[in-house]
Amino acid sequence: MLRNMKDLEDYAIRATDGVIGHVKDFYFDDKAWVIRYLVVDTGTWLSSRRVLISPIAIGRSNWAEKVLPASITKDQVKNSPTIDTEKPVSRQHEIRYLGYFGYPYYWGGAGIWGAGAYPNMMMPGYAGFIATPHALRTETEKADAQTEATRRQDDDPHLRSCNVVISYHIEATDGDIGHVQGFLVDEDTWAIRYIIVDTSNWWLGHQVLITPQWIEDVSWPDATVSVNLTRLAVKSAPPYDPATYLDRKQELGLHEHYGRPGYWTTEVQRETATSDH
Repeated sequence: MLRNMKDLEDYAIRATDGVIGHVKDFYFDDKAWVIRYLVVDTGTWLSSRRVLISPIAIGRSNWAEKVLPASITKDQVKNSPTIDTEKPVSRQHEIRYLGYFGYPYYWGGAGIWGAGAYPNMMMPGYAGFIATPHALRTETEKADAQTEATRRQDDDPHLRSCNVVISYHIEATDGDIGHVQGFLVDEDTWAIRYIIVDTSNWWLGHQVLITPQWIEDVSWPDATVSVNLTRLAVKSAPPYDPATYLDRKQELGLHEHYGRPGYWTTEVQRETATSDH
């Protein structure tokens, strides 16, 4: 099911021994367009420190109570590596963070989460997978992790704040069409499936959807997203109603309008190719 990311803000993150805090933002991977971390305000119990929680730890959401359960403890969060959530998260920081919790690296595989499509498949213990948290690693393993972090220190940061990207301008091939209003995210894979575009500065009170796959370029300094679509194509596209659930029939209509394949088609092809190898 697709969820509006704004609806997830202020959801409680419940560890195995109590509430950690509430969601305030999300970091997404600007290459794969997948949510890699939830930014959580811990409130008074941890002096309002903001921490990152990976979807790897998140279980089945309780939408009625607005709770996201996490397979970690409050003590693990308390002692996790400190990361300044007001600055870009580097690959170095990620290596230390993932190593601390004993999670594998999500990059380098054929899927959006390592070799697969779902973050929980990377959880220690899943399908026999075993990983060792940083505190239990040997000195050799810790040294290897530090070497990898050092090697990656100059990697380009590809994690972006969703809150920052909201309000970015959207440019069609022949002019401005509006600005980023929000995102629709897949609750199982945490992939961003659609960008919600508010066209009110061009077409009053109208919202439309575009997919990250239709983006040609993002100018982060200029806060502008360029898409390979014309203004006319966008204006004649099926409107998006945030008050209703977007089903697959509506998604098919949207993709057929633009003459583009659906993300579900390309993902099936990718999974088939992976299984053949």
